[in-house]
Amino acid sequence: MKVTLFEQAPYRYLPADFEERYDSVCDTPYSLVDPELAYTSMRSFLDELMAGARAGFDALMVTEHGQSSYDLTPNPDIVAGALAYATEAEGLDVGIYPMGRTLGKTREPVRVAEEYAMLDLISGGRLIAGFPVGLSYDVTVNNGVPPIEGRGRFNENLELVLRAWSDPEPFAWNGRHSRHPMVNIWPRPLQQPRPPVWVTGIGNPITMQMTLERDFGFNYFGFSGPKLTGKRIFPRFWDLVDQAGLPRNPYRVGFLQTIAVSETDERAEREYAPHVEYAYRKGLGAIPAHLLGIPGAVDIRGVEAILKDPGDLGMSRQMRGASYADIVGSGAVVIGSPATVADQLVEFCTEYRIGNLHAMLGFGSMPKELVLKNIALFSAEVLPRLRKVWSDSDSSTGTAFEHHWWPERLGGKARAKEAVA
Repeated sequence: MKVTLFEQAPYRYLPADFEERYDSVCDTPYSLVDPELAYTSMRSFLDELMAGARAGFDALMVTEHGQSSYDLTPNPDIVAGALAYATEAEGLDVGIYPMGRTLGKTREPVRVAEEYAMLDLISGGRLIAGFPVGLSYDVTVNNGVPPIEGRGRFNENLELVLRAWSDPEPFAWNGRHSRHPMVNIWPRPLQQPRPPVWVTGIGNPITMQMTLERDFGFNYFGFSGPKLTGKRIFPRFWDLVDQAGLPRNPYRVGFLQTIAVSETDERAEREYAPHVEYAYRKGLGAIPAHLLGIPGAVDIRGVEAILKDPGDLGMSRQMRGASYADIVGSGAVVIGSPATVADQLVEFCTEYRIGNLHAMLGFGSMPKELVLKNIALFSAEVLPRLRKVWSDSDSSTGTAFEHHWWPERLGGKARAKEAVA
């Protein structure tokens, strides 16, 4: 199994009554912020990711959230560039994984192609390229893109990025959403024909199907844990894999899980409980459900899936007043001693065939020292057990599973060029 360290960059000092007075997106007044504490939050975020690189994680993952107090990374490529250089300078073979640049909102797709190409070059071929369609509120409210255009803009921009990376000749682009008399980016990615591509979704069958057709990896970021979503999301994905006649290779799938580790279960609760409540009440729980599912932003198959089980969109609002016991009981956070945490992670990763676990170890209001402790305990006592998952042979072929969605420099296995064109 591949295990990445995932972090957002929350402002860690919101007032105690924040969730009673504000939403965490779009309309939170910046007057709440102490500039020195904003600097501290950002510096701690970068220090924690570098600690993960030194601790042996397979990749460092950051994501994009504009105009939000729960993640101060409107452009994750800035963070990824700092990490790419620092880890290359220290000789740390760790993936650089911006997850990612939101193509459903961008009006500069060529710039996205250029930024990712630079990251691959700076890192020496360690880029893992993430492309989310985009959260409804960010696409439409923050960036003024009509909700019905988001998916089409994503599809068109993705085609342009992939071609910009690989076409050996300058070309003109005349799309519906962007037009360029000439596209001829410098530099190009070091990984050819392209870096591994991952698309993040919340379970829309259209997104899943597209990743299979294009041989991309599929990331599920539900933030609500496997108990509430696993039995719905992962069988849906593997059914589509079966229908396509593809092998059930677990490395096709990535999953995000918030995790907190301490010496004992009891100590974990004492240390992490207030930060767990902060993360969900003042972060995800403060996002109104209607901003996550703006009408027109989801295609008909996605609407059908939501109507069958609206848990993902409703989950954020349920968290607004949730207690620590509610959050942990739902599985949104896996917390406890190293043995407790490892048992739970191995169980659900095996059950749902998850080959890439994104461990969110810094969250909410956690001080830097506690995040570093979490990273150290996880890497020393949980990570070795996770490494063994999927180390056996594929029972259907008798050979080991190959990771085709990972940089070759870091142990990935490239397919023939025609399979990834």
